[in-house]
Amino acid sequence: MYLKKNRANFTALSPIDFLKRTAKIFPNYTSLISETKKFTWGQTFKRCNLLASSLIKTKIKKGDVVSIMAPNTTAMYEAHFGIPMTGAILNTINIRLDAKTISYIIGHSKTKIIFVDTEFLPIIRTALKIKKKKITIIAIKDDNKFSKNIIREQSYEDFLKKGSKLSTSNFKIKDEWSPISLSYTSGTTNKPKGVVTHHRGAYLNAVSNQLTWNMKKNPTYLWTLPMFHCNGWCFPWTIAALAGKNICMRKVSSKLIFKLIKKYNVSHLCGTTVIINLLIKEGIKLKNKIEFMTGAAPPPSTVLKKIDKQGFNITHTYGLTEVYGPAVVCEWQNDWNKLDKNKIAELKSYQGVEYPGINEINVFNKKTKKAVAHNGKELGEVFMRGNTIMMGYHNDKLATNKAFAKGWFHTGDIAVIHKSGYMQLKDRSKDIIISGGENISSIEIENVLFKHKDIIDAAVVALKDNKWGEVPCAFVTLKKNSVIKEQEIIQFCRNNMASFKIPKSIIFGKIDKTPTGKTQKFLLRKKVNQTD
Repeated sequence: MYLKKNRANFTALSPIDFLKRTAKIFPNYTSLISETKKFTWGQTFKRCNLLASSLIKTKIKKGDVVSIMAPNTTAMYEAHFGIPMTGAILNTINIRLDAKTISYIIGHSKTKIIFVDTEFLPIIRTALKIKKKKITIIAIKDDNKFSKNIIREQSYEDFLKKGSKLSTSNFKIKDEWSPISLSYTSGTTNKPKGVVTHHRGAYLNAVSNQLTWNMKKNPTYLWTLPMFHCNGWCFPWTIAALAGKNICMRKVSSKLIFKLIKKYNVSHLCGTTVIINLLIKEGIKLKNKIEFMTGAAPPPSTVLKKIDKQGFNITHTYGLTEVYGPAVVCEWQNDWNKLDKNKIAELKSYQGVEYPGINEINVFNKKTKKAVAHNGKELGEVFMRGNTIMMGYHNDKLATNKAFAKGWFHTGDIAVIHKSGYMQLKDRSKDIIISGGENISSIEIENVLFKHKDIIDAAVVALKDNKWGEVPCAFVTLKKNSVIKEQEIIQFCRNNMASFKIPKSIIFGKIDKTPTGKTQKFLLRKKVNQTD
């Protein structure tokens, strides 16, 4: 039996509808709180409506790219709705990028208008000079101490005043495959790639966040995760769907996190291992359990044990910009609660199983091209299929075709699958160390290093070696006042791992990170191997 879809039984999925629904039902509920501003959901909808209307009056149309460079502020949140309402594509720019990279992104994306927090106006001007391009800049005034940076730019609030209230029908997305956002990868070794995502995927990932995290109505969400990072893992849309309260943090600090948790009775927050380590360092224990979703590099089990004692219940996820953020989750089994704390921490470090929006994940042996055995030992590359996979890379057909070869999205990440069916990351394919024909996981060595009481951060990369081809080299950051020496760390490794995995060199100091907490191993490899 074949029955056609029609206007009565099919509408395109878009997270914009979350805002419209919440504003209608919960108009007086608090939506956004920052250091300087406070809005209700009714007010937020009105402001997003005005933003969309003003953009339309500025001749922004469907398919145009509108960029924004701002920290976690109310304006940054509004951009996640107001820009897509017009059919335009939202491009959130990493606030820690250099002018040259920003210039490339603006040019490659063909940005029509850019909204900029006043703190970042100087670097945007430099970026536009490099590009020799004139683009309308709208200045977002959030922190008064940066007001002096404004020269001739129109203010964000004045821009909103140009708009007029539009009917919600004006913002109906007809095609759910339409792009909603453009997010650029970190570009570790090459130029950043523009990841294009669609309305359908953003909607489904926002819903998947709720289901996976068991989020209830009206949560209070603390923004420690940058909204510019793959659209804050779709949480701007998730919180709108649940009529939650967004607590915006312009600058992240451990002291401020604990202050805001207490002040606003925060229920949920997200962050990488960097944030977890900040909280551990602060050492404050919470009265009530708070849900914490983490992603990026897998936290060592020792770290997970410490953060749990402070009162944070960790949900471990794994994903990439290309899959809207989280795509795999360590779904918790009730039976695991009966295990000892060390085993629980180990299980929490697993990436787990597919998110609701992902239809299938598998790990394939790169040599045999077959799925790996569920033995927790056989390494392979993680492949994915599903509704929350990117549309492709902007203006890069070759990279898109490579990423989607043979009907799978190729992540480039190396993992094993345990007997339980849960996946565990072992490394990026480019970070695997091949020493004397043996594949060595840099993450495995890092997890051992994290167990040392004096080490607060660690990263392992390949060091070129005439005999073995490559050998492990470890970068470590020590606790303040620690006097531990290289040989002591090597001996510690010798006591806890196979001999061929032991780092042959230890380098002390701060480890290079991206703004989202990822270790920049390509820089570390350059340092030890003196490559260009």
